[in-house]
Amino acid sequence: MKRSTLFLTLGLVAVAGAALAVRAADTPAAKPAKTSWHMVGQLEEACSCSAACPCWFGSKPTRMTCGGGQFLFIDKGIYGNVSLNNLAVGQMVESPEGKTMMESVGSWKFSNVYIDEKANPQQREALLAIASQVFPVDASSNKETRYIPITRSIKGKEHTITLGQYGKFSGHLIEGGLGGSVTITNPPGADPLHKAYQQGTTTEIAYNDAGNDWHFDNSNYMFGAFMLDNVMYEKYSAGLAQKMQKKN
Repeated sequence: MKRSTLFLTLGLVAVAGAALAVRAADTPAAKPAKTSWHMVGQLEEACSCSAACPCWFGSKPTRMTCGGGQFLFIDKGIYGNVSLNNLAVGQMVESPEGKTMMESVGSWKFSNVYIDEKANPQQREALLAIASQVFPVDASSNKETRYIPITRSIKGKEHTITLGQYGKFSGHLIEGGLGGSVTITNPPGADPLHKAYQQGTTTEIAYNDAGNDWHFDNSNYMFGAFMLDNVMYEKYSAGLAQKMQKKN
């Protein structure tokens, strides 16, 4: 091979290598694979509004604010390869005065996540990851994560949920006009967790975290069974983003 041809060949190889290096630099790094999860169990929820809570219909709370929480009692669940069987996770929140929950997302008074203290470190991390997808954790900049004993007892029609040293709530389902329970399906604010739930009223809400000292009774109580996974919430999040773009 002539010297000029050799230099030309080496030059082309160098240019091609440089081009590949630039292309690699311009190519976004591959996103880490999302962890798959699924779980089945029951939802226990209560708030300060009168039943049925108008916040799920885009209306203002029946008091100046809506304060309350939702707790998931997991019968069977898995996050990646981490078992979540028989654990619980929940959230307590409060909206600002005189605004709907939906219009005030981002400026809620607080948003605290509560994780079952029985969970081991891997399970705690998994429950917190799921909470960030299922609950509106970022609806407030004032947020905390706490690890507490979360219990539930059912005596007859009464369901009682305790949140360690931070309080408890109890409630029971109400009867429909034609008998049976009252079921609300697909309210305007529905997410996969709230696509259908049974309506009730509280016997008591007592809560003393985030600078609060709540004592309510005869307010909104909701109960539901759920079967959830990450795919449902990925689709829900994508659909919600499209709705928000249309509004803007």
